[in-house]
Amino acid sequence: MQSSLVLQNLLSPAILFFFLGVLAVIVGSDLEIPAPLPKLFSLYLLLSIGFRGGVELAHSGLDPKVLITVGAAITMAVLVPLICFWVLRWRFNVFDSAAIAAAYGSISAVTFITAESFLKVLKIRSDGFMVAALALMESPAIIVGLLLVRLMAASSATNKQQAGWGAVLHEAFLNSSVFLLVGSLLIGILVAGFSPVGVEKMEPFTGKLFYGALCFFLLDMGIVAAQRLGDLRRAGTFLIVFAVLMPLLNAGLGLAAAHLLHLSQGNALLFMVLCASASYIAVPAAMRMTVPEANPSLYISSSLGITFPFNILFGIPLYMALVQRFIPQQPIF
Repeated sequence: MQSSLVLQNLLSPAILFFFLGVLAVIVGSDLEIPAPLPKLFSLYLLLSIGFRGGVELAHSGLDPKVLITVGAAITMAVLVPLICFWVLRWRFNVFDSAAIAAAYGSISAVTFITAESFLKVLKIRSDGFMVAALALMESPAIIVGLLLVRLMAASSATNKQQAGWGAVLHEAFLNSSVFLLVGSLLIGILVAGFSPVGVEKMEPFTGKLFYGALCFFLLDMGIVAAQRLGDLRRAGTFLIVFAVLMPLLNAGLGLAAAHLLHLSQGNALLFMVLCASASYIAVPAAMRMTVPEANPSLYISSSLGITFPFNILFGIPLYMALVQRFIPQQPIF
């Protein structure tokens, strides 16, 4: 891995603010972000990336390249939780294994956004249709996790008390992050297609303010991630190792798929990040409602306390180095 990529990533303002949040917890500072603000900034980031992705998707159109890439992303969202579940069953029960597997089969929008910012610093282009892949990868992993519970623990008395499939599907497809991301994507497509002046009006909001909001959000994420370290110590070495090695394996699968799809370097990095990241917002909300037997400290602390910081600090530059090694500069597709 090129040391310059790591240094460039570590010295970006967003990553430094993440470190600041971690440091605040370590030294015992009373720094905290008032409760409504992290949610507001999370919604803003999703709205912004969805709208910008929709605009770019309107310009590129739904050609075979887009459809094949999105189809591959959905396939990975099904395959990854199955692999994770098989590994996790060596140590955990069905409920915890399924919940953690669903988190790792889903995605982290903030990790994706950080990777996009990393590409902009390197002046490497990516396409807007990758946002469509982002939007469509979250729900399948939740459904696979629930199917694993239903199939593997069908005879359990407690399993019979779980929420019905209507509630499961509602949470999988209509949770706030998926709904806002898909809605913003569609609005971006409509505005770019029928009212181009609207794109210009949105530019100050979705463009210039974006990176500052990301820095603020990562400051809060640093605080929350550091607070989860105690849960990880109690979870044991196996889960900590899993939270580092599984993203690397999933990124490797993503790299192989990107190579077969002849994706450009920018799109390949984003595809790898989607495969390697883990959800710490949408999936925990769904699992708490539908799999109450699972221990939330396991699937939240592993994804947020280890995988998220690993990806944004070291994973992204590592994946970029692999992309530059194995993916041609110009797309072949």
